[in-house]
Amino acid sequence: MSRPARRTRVKICCISSPDEARMAIDAGADALGFVAARQSGPGFVDDAAIRAIVSEVPPPIATFLLSAHLTGAAMADHARHCGINTIQVVDHVDPSELAVVAVAAPLVRRVQVIHVEGPQVLDLIPRYEPYVHAFLLDSGKSGGTMTELGGTGRTHDWDVSREFVARSSRPVFLAGGLTPANIGEAIRTVRPFGVDLCSGVRTGGRLDADKLAAFMAAVASA
Repeated sequence: MSRPARRTRVKICCISSPDEARMAIDAGADALGFVAARQSGPGFVDDAAIRAIVSEVPPPIATFLLSAHLTGAAMADHARHCGINTIQVVDHVDPSELAVVAVAAPLVRRVQVIHVEGPQVLDLIPRYEPYVHAFLLDSGKSGGTMTELGGTGRTHDWDVSREFVARSSRPVFLAGGLTPANIGEAIRTVRPFGVDLCSGVRTGGRLDADKLAAFMAAVASA
């Protein structure tokens, strides 16, 4: 007997209001992402607003805090303050800091963003795998003077992402330039556990119900 096809999870990022949270949940999103103020890219929202929105999110929807903190203690404090259940670490940090989060905030899930700049990122799998619950592959740049920590609207090399998924024992989310037009190809190529996007379902910076519906339909049919 063949195994049933696995459903691709969807995380809608850059949530900035209760209305956007409700729209994403009603459309079928599995997770919501909140961009904290110390972060490059679009969609900033302050901690008080994040906490207020998260307090109304029903289970089992996951709530991700995109944190640019580089120490485990600061990440854990930030996660607890905002009331989220998942910390998304947007820069390549020392894995020992993730171990600190595990002790300081044991109920908070840990997701490490990997900025896919080339096949060398495959070497990061064994470095981070023991310390995280999932990976998220994005199109930014880690470190240096031109750091980009997400929200670029660009795709990256999906062949590298596909190999990352194949080698990782942890679930992998795919992000970076995803839209209703390309998500089907992205899923068929990479076969991620889940997908994550911000600008691809927005118009004028606001979550667009029509684009969101089109995206969800494309994911379901991929």
